[in-house]
Amino acid sequence: MFDSLMARVAGRFARVEPRRRARAFVLGLLAELPRKNCWTIAEHAGDSSPAGMQHLLSRASWDADRVRDDIRDFVVEHLGNTDAVLVVDETGDLKKGTASVGVQRQYTGTAGRIENSQVAVYLVYSTPAGHAAIDRRLYIPRSWTQDPDRCRAAGIPEDTGFATKPALVTEMIAQALDAGVTASWVTGDEVYGGDPHLSAELESRQVGYVLAVSRKRPIPTRAGIFTAGMLAHCLPKKAWQRLSAGDGAKGHRFYDWAQVEIDSPSGSTGHRSLLIRRNRRTGELAFYRCYSAGPVPLSTLVRVAGRRWTVEETFQSAKGLTGLDEHQVRRWTSWHRWTTLAMLAHAFLVVTAALERTAVATSPGLAPLTCSEIQRLFAAFAAPQPCGLAHRLSWSSWRRRHQARARSSHYQRQALQQS
Repeated sequence: MFDSLMARVAGRFARVEPRRRARAFVLGLLAELPRKNCWTIAEHAGDSSPAGMQHLLSRASWDADRVRDDIRDFVVEHLGNTDAVLVVDETGDLKKGTASVGVQRQYTGTAGRIENSQVAVYLVYSTPAGHAAIDRRLYIPRSWTQDPDRCRAAGIPEDTGFATKPALVTEMIAQALDAGVTASWVTGDEVYGGDPHLSAELESRQVGYVLAVSRKRPIPTRAGIFTAGMLAHCLPKKAWQRLSAGDGAKGHRFYDWAQVEIDSPSGSTGHRSLLIRRNRRTGELAFYRCYSAGPVPLSTLVRVAGRRWTVEETFQSAKGLTGLDEHQVRRWTSWHRWTTLAMLAHAFLVVTAALERTAVATSPGLAPLTCSEIQRLFAAFAAPQPCGLAHRLSWSSWRRRHQARARSSHYQRQALQQS
């Protein structure tokens, strides 16, 4: 499976050297390294320095967007399902300094507060067989797009303008659907549920959606316009149904659910409703604006709403297993290349685990194979030959020389600033 995937993307590299380097890089991302960056991956590959891996990310001739397309096709080919859900969300990587592309003080769910970070939005293809990211967009804040010199220094293309996160998501979804991705639904959180352009794009394509909205969202009904929170409190007891939003780590995730019909704009088609979720223990409410080309049962909307959590599982798995957030790069091209190769490595784990679960009967006494277990087994079987002591000592000397030069440079810069 790994050889097949790397052969699929081989044509995206102009020369054989970066093609081989990319293979070694992905093997490093799949290895059980305590930290994944160009230094550790180069040492794992047997290189004498990280220069080759850094060249792959910054200057080598290959197209990360074409590789992204290959990842998308690979995932859909093996996990494809007519009831697939496209899940959208953003995640942040905490950063120090101001030079890394797109970094600024902004809210990130990774920290749960405003921090100095990069934020990127992802498109995840989610089916019962598995889920993996098939596209990514780096969010460039307005403070960057209004500073051409800063953008130029970070390698951001000159034609890149400011785009909101929902606008980036709309672009990714449209590109995926135009490429033939089969998906019946889209789901996401309040950032995307409140954007009218995204919902309009999906409705024009007759793609259903279950998008979270605020409790203060005005909802037009036959009785008038009310906020989502007011509608929830006016519902009778018999309007609520106990349904599972899907399997969790500790079993089914049961909630109380209710549905309220929404008045459709004149001349429009399709069915619109407000889906309300109530926590059975705390009473906490969540709201979703829903659309479908034809009538669908409440259980279908609940299933789609529950699938939104697979994006969080994707982030956790990709960061924990393939180093999605461990990049130490600053420029536009390097960020996209690292992220794409991390997505490639994660897609390999997801598809392999899915195929193993369907092709091999699992013993009643064993849990099904997971991505993390596939990674452990693959790292054990595909690990390169152990490097000798001379290689280890050489890398120790290289790191110490580099660290000494860096410290000396920092002290010199500090002295100049204080003089």
